[in-house]
Amino acid sequence: MAKYVVGTVTEIPPGQRKIVEVEGISIGVFNVRGAYYALRNRCPHQGGPLCLGSVKGTALPSAPGEYLWAREGEILRCPWHGWEFDLLTGRSLCNPHKVHVRAYEVSVEPGAGHPAEEEDPSVDTFPVTVEADRVVLHL
Repeated sequence: MAKYVVGTVTEIPPGQRKIVEVEGISIGVFNVRGAYYALRNRCPHQGGPLCLGSVKGTALPSAPGEYLWAREGEILRCPWHGWEFDLLTGRSLCNPHKVHVRAYEVSVEPGAGHPAEEEDPSVDTFPVTVEADRVVLHL
């Protein structure tokens, strides 16, 4: 599995996204309350730029006359025709067993400046600081 650094955690703060191209594929990387998720930037309906859509919540099943809103910041809505997808899984809200968009694994890994796990006593060491952790996409 190949890994690609797509930015730093400061570049994609909570509630934000970054669209990148990796191996010729457009991918949206989203920060949902500090956790990172990535989806292919192509709606399965008609190929629209899915990751440019709005990120909202959704209404939950409820009793008549009730209106329950939840999952704020976890639902991506295609800007072309409004199809909705779960940012955490890539699955469609209307037909999750048949309609989905490709989801990719994302991790946060230490950036430059993190000390090595094991230090060699024969090597001079100097104090360092962490500038930013890296957001890494796994293809």
